[in-house]
Amino acid sequence: MENAAYIGLSRQMTLRRELDIVANNVANADTTGFKVEQLMVGTEIGERARNDAIRPSASFVLDKGVGRDFGQGALKQTGRDLDFAIEGEGAFFTVQTPTGPAYTRDGSFVTDPEGRLTTKQGLLVMADGAELDLDPQRGPVSVAHDGTVSQQGQPIGRLTVVRFDDLSVLQKSGDGLYRNTSGAEPMEATDAQVRQGTLEGSNVNTLMEITNLIEINRAYERVTKMIENTNDLSRRSIERLGRVS
Repeated sequence: MENAAYIGLSRQMTLRRELDIVANNVANADTTGFKVEQLMVGTEIGERARNDAIRPSASFVLDKGVGRDFGQGALKQTGRDLDFAIEGEGAFFTVQTPTGPAYTRDGSFVTDPEGRLTTKQGLLVMADGAELDLDPQRGPVSVAHDGTVSQQGQPIGRLTVVRFDDLSVLQKSGDGLYRNTSGAEPMEATDAQVRQGTLEGSNVNTLMEITNLIEINRAYERVTKMIENTNDLSRRSIERLGRVS
C-alpha cells in the first residue's frame, strides 16, 4: 500500500472517532451540566525503513485525546428547592463515591430516606467536607449564593464547591461526574455563586454540532475517494509495466 493510502487511512480513523464524539455531543444537548467535547489531533512522523532509501518518511494523523470545553451553560429556572446551579466556569459540586470524591456540574439533587442530600444516583453531596443532613420537619431549604444551606433561617452547612488550576486533571467517569486523575488539590471556589431553583443546561451548540457531523461525513468521503484513486493509479501502473515487459 502506498504512503498516501496509509495517510488517508490514519485520517479516516480519526474521523470515525470524531464522528462518535460529535454524535455524543448532540445526544447530550439537553443533559444537565454536560460539557461539549472535541477530538484533539496531531501529527505522527512515520520512520523511514532502513533498507528503503527512496521513499521519504510520511506524516500520519494521530488521535491525541478528547478536549472538553468547560464554558458556562445556560441557566434554567426550575423552581425546585433542591435544584442548584453554579454560576462560574470551572467550579464543581463535590460528591462522595465508594472510590473517593468526584465532581459534577449537575445540581439536580434529592434526599435519601435518612434525609441526606444526594445526587439522583444516590451519591452523597458534600457540605463543609461532610454529608449534609436535612430535616423535613424544619420546612423548606434555602441556599445563599455562597452555598450556605439553611432551614428556618439557621445555617446547617455550606455546599463544597471547588475548582482546579488545571482542568485537564479531570477525567469524565459517567453520570455527569468527573474524577481527579492527579494529585492536584482542589481549591475552594470562592468566586462562584450557587443559584437555587436553577439548573445549568448543556453548553452544546446543536446547530454547530450538526454542521460538524455533515463536514465529518464529507471529509470521510473525500479521503475514501483519495484512497480509491491512489489504489487505481497503482493498479494501472502495474498493468502498464507488465505490458512493457
